[in-house]
Amino acid sequence: MGALVTLAWLTLWAWERSPYGRYLDHGSWTEFGAAGSAGHVHWHGPVLLTALLYIGGWVLMTAAMMLPTTLPLIDVFRRLTRKRVDTGRLVSLVIVGYLAAWLGFGVVAHLLDWGVNAAVRQSPWLGMNGWVMGALVLGVAGAFQFSALKYRCLEQCRSPLSFVLRHWRGGDAQRQALTIGVAHGIYCVGCCWALMLLMFVVGTGSVGWMFLLGAVMAAEKNLPRGRVLAGPLGFALLAGAALVLLQNRVLWPL
Repeated sequence: MGALVTLAWLTLWAWERSPYGRYLDHGSWTEFGAAGSAGHVHWHGPVLLTALLYIGGWVLMTAAMMLPTTLPLIDVFRRLTRKRVDTGRLVSLVIVGYLAAWLGFGVVAHLLDWGVNAAVRQSPWLGMNGWVMGALVLGVAGAFQFSALKYRCLEQCRSPLSFVLRHWRGGDAQRQALTIGVAHGIYCVGCCWALMLLMFVVGTGSVGWMFLLGAVMAAEKNLPRGRVLAGPLGFALLAGAALVLLQNRVLWPL
């Protein structure tokens, strides 16, 4: 598991610095400019190749950022099945299911990214005022930190033993292992989707921001008092949104 996460980080680091880094970085929603597309990113080539590169980049990003946050559940499942001869395969299926859930969110996020860029092309004002998207995403992410859905999903993520025991019966082992991964991934998406959208504000290809946001989500989910971090983080994000508005003279008369 540690080797897989390390490999994902190293691959992202090398990809970001390679001539193909543009396929990893979709740009920032705050930097559209007059051209009406995020940042400096221009997608060329066959649609299938573009889609495969996007999927590869997203899976690498979620493996690097999110797999470390689910280590307690994977460890619980591994110990629960350690006497089976197929333990390795079952653990792998949990990981595959977990990443599949995040890939599903990635498809939705990609469609949202496409929609935002399409809207910007139709609105020159929005293209020249990318800070609006920055303030919006910061505000949404901050407000979500106080929602009932956030805390419900966070509690599921913070209770790996009870989660595994509810889903594991040992019958159809491979199907149940995959189900555990998918179900846990869905709760993880429910807990962290708003924070993950921040990547579209800071730039999806920024390995540094990936590491920082991944560390924040890991702390929320796994530290003994990680649950209490949600509130202060929410206030910080809302303050960031307010600061963006202040800097652009939205909260006082021009």
